[in-house]
Amino acid sequence: MNVHGKNIVITGGSLGIGKETAFQLLKKGANVLVTGRSMDRLQSAFVNSNAQLISFDISDIDNLSQNAKKCVDVFNGKIDVLINNAGIGVRKSIDELTFNDFLNVYNVNVFGLSLFTKNLVKVMKNQKHGTIINIGSTASLKGYKNGSIYASSKFALRCLSQCWQSELRPYNIRVCQINPSEVTTAFGSLDRVEREDVHNKLSPREIAHSIISAIEMDERGFVNELNIWATNPF
Repeated sequence: MNVHGKNIVITGGSLGIGKETAFQLLKKGANVLVTGRSMDRLQSAFVNSNAQLISFDISDIDNLSQNAKKCVDVFNGKIDVLINNAGIGVRKSIDELTFNDFLNVYNVNVFGLSLFTKNLVKVMKNQKHGTIINIGSTASLKGYKNGSIYASSKFALRCLSQCWQSELRPYNIRVCQINPSEVTTAFGSLDRVEREDVHNKLSPREIAHSIISAIEMDERGFVNELNIWATNPF
């Protein structure tokens, strides 16, 4: 797919991977709509850019259909690509687990993501084409200490990706899951301050490159899953 002139929605795009991906797509001439919880952060991130901005919380299940419609309306009913980037994480031992911790993470990483995608898939089905990129994690490949909540949510997302691949291929809709390992972003930071680049760890640039490479493949094929690791993080 040539992304020039294509309509692309990115969730959770005010920082990190989403922000970098949005800017790289804008440089390629794509029409980019970025969502996030804070309009202030979105406006600060994309000042003097051509990005369209909509603020809402993807865990707000009751208003998700309405917010999805706003995104569709921005592009006059045509969506070429959805990048499900919004995500949160909690790391706790099994002794510390609470129902609310599970609910908070799953409302974003699984439930909100799925229901938001459901609304945009209706558009893609009518078009008979589309690309969905789910931003997972290498945590979806193997569990780890204190990862009960976050890793299990990404395991669930990996299953969703595989189910949607099977279900949506007859409609010419491609579904890809991108699994980054550790990336120097604001992920896990309560004050949402992004970490500085570290020479031997992944940055948002490598993940954005991977996302866009998967999108740009000729539409006769698709990458079903892509894992990105730092070459030598040790």
